Amino acid sequence: MNKDEYFMKIALQEAALAAEKHEVPIGAVIVCSDQIIAKAHNQTEMLNDITAHAEMLALTAAMEAMSSKYLPDCCLYVTLEPCVMCSGAIGLSQIKRVVYAAKDSKRGYTRCQIPIFHKQTEVIRGVCEQEAVQILQTFFKARR
Repeated sequence: MNKDEYFMKIALQEAALAAEKHEVPIGAVIVCSDQIIAKAHNQTEMLNDITAHAEMLALTAAMEAMSSKYLPDCCLYVTLEPCVMCSGAIGLSQIKRVVYAAKDSKRGYTRCQIPIFHKQTEVIRGVCEQEAVQILQTFFKARR
């Protein structure tokens, strides 16, 4: 297992925690110097807050941990392609890398025509994609 898969598996654990709480199962982990500095899962239902996405919560925790609003040496692992809102925050954070598992064809940032992330941000797609898709499909199937 490579480093990206290792940290994505932890993000998938966060997604599973979200599902247990009846939240859309998305998890995020932020890593700096091979150390997890933040992890989170969706909490929009629990907090009654549409902005409480896993990425936003993880970014806030990471910025607090680093005592900085910028994260140029960090990597974000997230189980679903970030939405435009989260991508805006990710871009402003100047994060070094974004690694996501599953594509979000309805609300993902790649639907946007303009670049959102910082120009030096590296994006890796499809890490542990099948596991992320399975968690999401199971969650939504149970809801229908």
